[in-house]
Amino acid sequence: MNNIIEANAFVFGNNIDTDQIYPGRFVEFTDTEDIKKYAMFGADPEFTKKVKIGDIIVAGTNFGCGSSREHAAIALKSVGISVVIAESFGRIFYRNAINLGLALVVCPNISQKINTNDKVKIDLETGNIMKNNLLIAKGDTISEYVMDILRSGGIKPMIKKQLEMQKG
Repeated sequence: MNNIIEANAFVFGNNIDTDQIYPGRFVEFTDTEDIKKYAMFGADPEFTKKVKIGDIIVAGTNFGCGSSREHAAIALKSVGISVVIAESFGRIFYRNAINLGLALVVCPNISQKINTNDKVKIDLETGNIMKNNLLIAKGDTISEYVMDILRSGGIKPMIKKQLEMQKG
């Protein structure tokens, strides 16, 4: 995982819940190829036609509130979202996303500073967020432990790698 991410932004508002990120009526799908077809479907049914691998989601407060459904984080990761920057996150979504290897950054007032289709650059180590080569905000930095999880592709691959190293 690259610490510096530069990509197109998609901006969503406050209280985007897990049913908007991945509607409950699709939870019977377990294959990521099926799951990714419905990423952000409840907020923007056309999202998967517009998003490209590496793109960024920017949101207001309480992104990922609602149910504990892991499908929400799986959908965003599998459609290629590189990082979600929001003013705050639903706690269960936050932990699910990190555990699955999806980077999240908390940044106050970020939804007022970025528009959909803006090119955004974020340094995950410093929290610096830039638009048009200008520093526009500073998000929370990601701890080294969480960076290890993200670099491993999630907590399960990280633990598997650690166990293999202990055996080795």
